[in-house]
Amino acid sequence: MTTQLLIVAVYFMITVAVGIHAKKRGDSSSSFHGAGLGVIMCVAAGTGEWLGGTSTTGVSEYGFLYGISGAWYTIANGIGVMVLALLFAKLYRSHDTITVPGIIEKYLGVDARVVSSILLTFVMLAVGTSQLIAAGTLGVAVLGVEYNISVIILGIGFITYTLAGGMNAIVHTNIMHFIAMYGGMILVLFLIGGEIGSIEVFKSSLPDASYYNWFSIGKPKVASWIIASVLGACTAQAGIQPILAAKDVNVAKKSAIITALVVAPFGIITAILGMMARVQFPELTNAKLALPTLMMSLNPVVGGIVLASILAAILSTVSPIILAAGTMITKDIYQRVLKPDAADKDVLFVSKAVTGLAGVISIILAVLFYGSTRILDIVYFAYTIRGSLFVVLLFGIYWRKTTAIGAIRAMILTTCVGLFWVVYRAITGEFPIHPDLNETYASIVVAVLSTVTFSLCSSKNK
Repeated sequence: MTTQLLIVAVYFMITVAVGIHAKKRGDSSSSFHGAGLGVIMCVAAGTGEWLGGTSTTGVSEYGFLYGISGAWYTIANGIGVMVLALLFAKLYRSHDTITVPGIIEKYLGVDARVVSSILLTFVMLAVGTSQLIAAGTLGVAVLGVEYNISVIILGIGFITYTLAGGMNAIVHTNIMHFIAMYGGMILVLFLIGGEIGSIEVFKSSLPDASYYNWFSIGKPKVASWIIASVLGACTAQAGIQPILAAKDVNVAKKSAIITALVVAPFGIITAILGMMARVQFPELTNAKLALPTLMMSLNPVVGGIVLASILAAILSTVSPIILAAGTMITKDIYQRVLKPDAADKDVLFVSKAVTGLAGVISIILAVLFYGSTRILDIVYFAYTIRGSLFVVLLFGIYWRKTTAIGAIRAMILTTCVGLFWVVYRAITGEFPIHPDLNETYASIVVAVLSTVTFSLCSSKNK
């Protein structure tokens, strides 16, 4: 066993142990989903939604290819969370629910709650699957561990500690992950920076000046990220659940603001690391391995520590994701529709069963989609769903003529259009209608037009 693999394995085992140990006595469904969380706990749980594998290896890939502009990925996420904090945290908290579909019900009815719960659960599974694929690929490319073994071991681990402690386990492990993520990235930043030399040497070693242009990745791409992040942050169950579970409104708002300020700068660090990889390894053909390649060039102990920080980023996302999926299915479908009078022990059992099932499904999908680029298409499609649901919710909040049936039809139509957009691009290599009209813009336009049209038509038929 290599030194790097040993360190990563030890970190993983510590994570599982901390998660299991975090279990509280007096298990209840409310404590499992989260209740009475303080600021630090909310921030720890919330950052997991935004600082995952994409914010590390993904942004470093953008840094390798485009430069500092790749940092807009996490900056956009920070902007989205800040909008949530300043404009919607107080409103969401006023509805006394633990799920985003529960908020949707307040404006659009119980049927809209069920439909949105199913769609958002799909989003959670897609994101969870993509994180597991990232972890498995990292195991193969860097640590030499067989892909399926990496995914299955990782999956069993995070399912175990999530089921053991629920939100409390996520909070405690994510605090550890957060320290590992920031600490690991800053450590390698200084070490590699010392090898390269001065900032002037660093700049002159890059292919061209576009690498330190904040918009070299393309203004349409940056705008798309910001729009998608703002829309997505306001319907991201895994990110919003800690806010809904906060001790009070002030804690919810304050923690969301801190989360935004923590998330935004992280991508600047990882984008710079991608740029450093371009300087150190200009012949690297696979940009996705920019950050792992940097890690493996370091002292084995240091490299192992930083590789563990990448694993931390992935674990900090996957665990809240499956809990969010379990929470929605339990609260929005089982407890709200199927068995409203269910005893708390039954609700807790269903919560754990569905959360565990979400983890197992993510593992299976990760195994099936290994080596396929289709998972990225699925993730893009999932994000269009999240954004379009928020557009429909906005109409429900601010436009009195919005009808429940109109909103439901708009959700379904927008989902179909988003699927078509992603499939069309997967087949042809370009978007329908116009190359800059990506799935984010298409879903917004369709969500707006369909909500207005279906609502007006259904109100006339009453």
